[in-house]
Amino acid sequence: MAVLKIYGMARTRAFRALWVSMELGIEYEHIPVEIGDAGARTPEFLAINPNGRLPVIVDGDFVLFESLAITMYLAKKYGTGTLYPATIQGEALVAQWSLWAVTEVDRGVNIWSLHTMRLPKEEQNVAKREEALGVLKAPFKVLDTAVSKQPYLLGDTFTVADLNVAAVISRSVDMDLSANPNLKAWLYRCLERPKAKAALALKSKSDAETSADVTRLIARRNRL
Repeated sequence: MAVLKIYGMARTRAFRALWVSMELGIEYEHIPVEIGDAGARTPEFLAINPNGRLPVIVDGDFVLFESLAITMYLAKKYGTGTLYPATIQGEALVAQWSLWAVTEVDRGVNIWSLHTMRLPKEEQNVAKREEALGVLKAPFKVLDTAVSKQPYLLGDTFTVADLNVAAVISRSVDMDLSANPNLKAWLYRCLERPKAKAALALKSKSDAETSADVTRLIARRNRL
Protein backbone atom coordinates (compact mmCIF):
# COMPACT_ATOMS: atom_id res chain seq x y z
CA MET A 1 0.00 0.00 0.00
CA ALA A 2 1.28 3.45 -0.92
CA VAL A 3 2.66 5.49 1.98
CA LEU A 4 2.17 8.85 0.24
CA LYS A 5 -1.39 10.17 -0.06
CA ILE A 6 -2.17 13.15 -2.31
CA TYR A 7 -5.49 14.90 -1.65
CA GLY A 8 -7.13 17.09 -4.29
CA MET A 9 -8.70 16.95 -7.74
CA ALA A 10 -6.10 16.79 -10.51
CA ARG A 11 -7.59 20.01 -11.89
CA THR A 12 -6.45 21.87 -8.76
CA ARG A 13 -2.94 22.64 -7.58
CA ALA A 14 -2.79 18.93 -6.70
CA PHE A 15 -1.60 18.63 -10.32
CA ARG A 16 1.77 19.88 -9.12
CA ALA A 17 2.09 17.17 -6.47
CA LEU A 18 0.98 14.50 -8.92
CA TRP A 19 3.50 15.59 -11.54
CA VAL A 20 6.47 15.65 -9.17
CA SER A 21 5.49 12.25 -7.75
CA MET A 22 5.38 10.80 -11.26
CA GLU A 23 8.75 12.34 -12.13
CA LEU A 24 10.27 10.78 -9.02
CA GLY A 25 8.62 7.40 -9.45
CA ILE A 26 6.97 7.59 -6.03
CA GLU A 27 4.16 5.16 -5.29
CA TYR A 28 1.20 7.22 -4.14
CA GLU A 29 -2.53 7.12 -3.52
CA HIS A 30 -4.49 9.92 -5.16
CA ILE A 31 -7.59 10.96 -3.20
CA PRO A 32 -9.59 13.34 -5.46
CA VAL A 33 -11.13 15.65 -2.86
CA GLU A 34 -13.22 18.46 -4.36
CA ILE A 35 -13.32 22.06 -3.18
CA GLY A 36 -16.24 23.31 -1.11
CA ASP A 37 -18.40 22.23 1.79
CA ALA A 38 -18.73 18.61 0.66
CA GLY A 39 -14.99 18.19 0.16
CA ALA A 40 -12.16 20.35 1.43
CA ARG A 41 -14.43 22.10 3.97
CA THR A 42 -15.67 18.96 5.71
CA PRO A 43 -14.63 18.47 9.35
CA GLU A 44 -12.68 15.37 8.31
CA PHE A 45 -10.59 17.25 5.77
CA LEU A 46 -10.17 20.33 7.95
CA ALA A 47 -8.59 18.05 10.54
CA ILE A 48 -5.85 17.40 7.95
CA ASN A 49 -5.62 20.90 6.50
CA PRO A 50 -7.36 23.57 8.60
CA ASN A 51 -7.10 26.00 5.66
CA GLY A 52 -9.64 23.95 3.71
CA ARG A 53 -7.44 24.21 0.63
CA LEU A 54 -6.03 21.75 -1.87
CA PRO A 55 -3.70 19.95 -2.13
CA VAL A 56 -2.37 18.38 1.00
CA ILE A 57 -0.21 15.29 1.35
CA VAL A 58 0.16 12.72 4.08
CA ASP A 59 3.54 11.01 3.90
CA GLY A 60 3.49 8.37 6.61
CA ASP A 61 2.77 10.44 9.71
CA PHE A 62 3.88 13.73 8.12
CA VAL A 63 1.23 16.17 6.85
CA LEU A 64 2.08 19.03 4.49
CA PHE A 65 -0.02 21.61 2.66
CA GLU A 66 0.85 24.32 0.07
CA SER A 67 1.51 22.84 -3.34
CA LEU A 68 5.02 24.16 -3.97
CA ALA A 69 6.16 23.29 -0.47
CA ILE A 70 4.95 19.77 -1.31
CA THR A 71 6.86 19.58 -4.59
CA MET A 72 10.08 20.85 -3.01
CA TYR A 73 9.75 18.46 -0.06
CA LEU A 74 9.19 15.44 -2.29
CA ALA A 75 11.97 16.46 -4.70
CA LYS A 76 14.44 16.92 -1.86
CA LYS A 77 13.44 13.68 -0.12
CA TYR A 78 13.48 11.48 -3.21
CA GLY A 79 15.50 13.37 -5.82
CA THR A 80 18.42 15.25 -4.29
CA GLY A 81 21.16 15.42 -6.90
CA THR A 82 18.71 14.91 -9.76
CA LEU A 83 15.40 16.76 -9.62
CA TYR A 84 16.53 18.70 -6.55
CA PRO A 85 19.90 20.52 -6.58
CA ALA A 86 22.66 19.21 -4.31
CA THR A 87 24.14 22.66 -3.57
CA ILE A 88 22.84 25.36 -1.26
CA GLN A 89 22.97 27.84 -4.16
CA GLY A 90 20.86 25.54 -6.32
CA GLU A 91 18.41 25.08 -3.46
CA ALA A 92 18.15 28.86 -3.08
CA LEU A 93 17.38 29.22 -6.80
CA VAL A 94 14.64 26.60 -6.52
CA ALA A 95 13.09 28.64 -3.69
CA GLN A 96 13.55 31.87 -5.66
CA TRP A 97 11.74 30.65 -8.77
CA SER A 98 9.04 28.83 -6.82
CA LEU A 99 8.20 31.92 -4.75
CA TRP A 100 8.43 34.05 -7.89
CA ALA A 101 5.85 31.86 -9.60
CA VAL A 102 3.40 32.21 -6.73
CA THR A 103 3.80 35.97 -6.33
CA GLU A 104 4.21 37.08 -9.96
CA VAL A 105 2.25 34.81 -12.31
CA ASP A 106 -0.03 32.35 -10.53
CA ARG A 107 -3.03 34.64 -10.08
CA GLY A 108 -2.76 36.24 -13.51
CA VAL A 109 -2.73 32.90 -15.33
CA ASN A 110 -5.70 31.69 -13.29
CA ILE A 111 -7.73 34.80 -14.04
CA TRP A 112 -6.89 34.58 -17.73
CA SER A 113 -7.83 30.89 -18.00
CA LEU A 114 -11.11 31.32 -16.13
CA HIS A 115 -12.21 34.24 -18.30
CA THR A 116 -10.98 32.68 -21.55
CA MET A 117 -11.91 29.00 -21.33
CA ARG A 118 -13.18 27.66 -18.04
CA LEU A 119 -16.18 29.80 -17.13
CA PRO A 120 -19.25 29.68 -19.40
CA LYS A 121 -18.67 32.09 -22.28
CA GLU A 122 -21.47 34.44 -21.24
CA GLU A 123 -19.89 34.79 -17.79
CA GLN A 124 -16.36 35.54 -18.97
CA ASN A 125 -15.16 39.04 -18.17
CA VAL A 126 -13.12 40.46 -21.06
CA ALA A 127 -11.80 43.33 -18.95
CA LYS A 128 -10.45 40.92 -16.31
CA ARG A 129 -8.85 38.80 -19.03
CA GLU A 130 -7.11 41.76 -20.62
CA GLU A 131 -6.00 43.09 -17.24
CA ALA A 132 -4.47 39.69 -16.43
CA LEU A 133 -2.52 39.72 -19.69
CA GLY A 134 -1.23 43.17 -18.82
CA VAL A 135 -0.11 42.02 -15.37
CA LEU A 136 1.67 39.00 -16.88
CA LYS A 137 3.56 40.98 -19.51
CA ALA A 138 6.54 42.02 -17.36
CA PRO A 139 7.08 38.75 -15.43
CA PHE A 140 6.73 36.71 -18.61
CA LYS A 141 9.53 38.82 -20.10
CA VAL A 142 11.66 38.04 -17.03
CA LEU A 143 11.07 34.32 -17.54
CA ASP A 144 11.71 34.59 -21.27
CA THR A 145 15.09 36.21 -20.59
CA ALA A 146 15.98 33.60 -17.94
CA VAL A 147 15.66 30.74 -20.43
CA SER A 148 17.03 32.58 -23.44
CA LYS A 149 20.58 31.18 -23.14
CA GLN A 150 20.03 27.88 -21.33
CA PRO A 151 17.40 25.16 -21.66
CA TYR A 152 16.24 25.24 -18.03
CA LEU A 153 16.06 27.72 -15.18
CA LEU A 154 19.13 26.38 -13.36
CA GLY A 155 21.12 25.46 -16.47
CA ASP A 156 21.20 22.35 -18.64
CA THR A 157 19.14 20.10 -16.38
CA PHE A 158 15.41 20.00 -15.62
CA THR A 159 14.81 20.53 -11.90
CA VAL A 160 11.92 21.09 -9.54
CA ALA A 161 12.35 24.82 -10.20
CA ASP A 162 11.25 24.22 -13.79
CA LEU A 163 8.50 21.86 -12.68
CA ASN A 164 7.10 24.40 -10.23
CA VAL A 165 7.06 27.35 -12.60
CA ALA A 166 5.81 25.30 -15.56
CA ALA A 167 3.06 23.78 -13.42
CA VAL A 168 1.96 27.21 -12.19
CA ILE A 169 1.69 28.60 -15.74
CA SER A 170 0.70 25.37 -17.50
CA ARG A 171 -2.63 26.82 -18.63
CA SER A 172 -0.78 29.57 -20.48
CA VAL A 173 0.06 27.09 -23.27
CA ASP A 174 -3.24 28.28 -24.76
CA MET A 175 -2.11 31.93 -24.75
CA ASP A 176 -0.46 33.73 -27.62
CA LEU A 177 3.16 33.46 -26.42
CA SER A 178 4.74 34.77 -29.64
CA ALA A 179 6.14 37.81 -27.79
CA ASN A 180 8.10 35.43 -25.54
CA PRO A 181 9.52 32.70 -27.82
CA ASN A 182 12.09 31.47 -25.30
CA LEU A 183 9.44 31.09 -22.60
CA LYS A 184 7.21 29.25 -25.07
CA ALA A 185 9.96 26.82 -26.09
CA TRP A 186 10.92 26.22 -22.45
CA LEU A 187 7.30 25.64 -21.40
CA TYR A 188 6.70 23.13 -24.17
CA ARG A 189 10.00 21.43 -23.32
CA CYS A 190 8.80 20.99 -19.74
CA LEU A 191 5.24 19.96 -20.53
CA GLU A 192 6.28 17.47 -23.24
CA ARG A 193 8.12 15.36 -20.68
CA PRO A 194 6.45 11.92 -20.45
CA LYS A 195 5.50 12.31 -16.79
CA ALA A 196 4.23 15.84 -17.37
CA LYS A 197 1.99 14.55 -20.15
CA ALA A 198 0.67 11.82 -17.85
CA ALA A 199 -0.14 14.35 -15.12
CA LEU A 200 -1.67 16.74 -17.67
CA ALA A 201 -3.93 13.96 -18.90
CA LEU A 202 -5.30 13.59 -15.36
CA LYS A 203 -5.75 17.36 -15.18
CA SER A 204 -7.55 17.53 -18.54
CA LYS A 205 -9.90 14.71 -17.53
CA SER A 206 -10.64 16.48 -14.27
CA ASP A 207 -11.26 19.76 -16.11
CA ALA A 208 -13.69 18.04 -18.48
CA GLU A 209 -15.63 16.54 -15.58
CA THR A 210 -15.90 19.83 -13.65
CA SER A 211 -19.34 21.42 -13.60
CA ALA A 212 -19.94 25.10 -14.31
CA ASP A 213 -21.14 25.50 -10.72
CA VAL A 214 -17.81 24.29 -9.35
CA THR A 215 -15.92 26.61 -11.72
CA ARG A 216 -18.07 29.52 -10.51
CA LEU A 217 -17.24 28.53 -6.93
CA ILE A 218 -13.52 28.53 -7.78
CA ALA A 219 -13.79 32.05 -9.22
CA ARG A 220 -15.84 33.32 -6.28
CA ARG A 221 -13.78 31.73 -3.50
CA ASN A 222 -10.50 32.96 -5.00
CA ARG A 223 -11.87 36.37 -6.06
CA LEU A 224 -10.82 35.77 -9.67
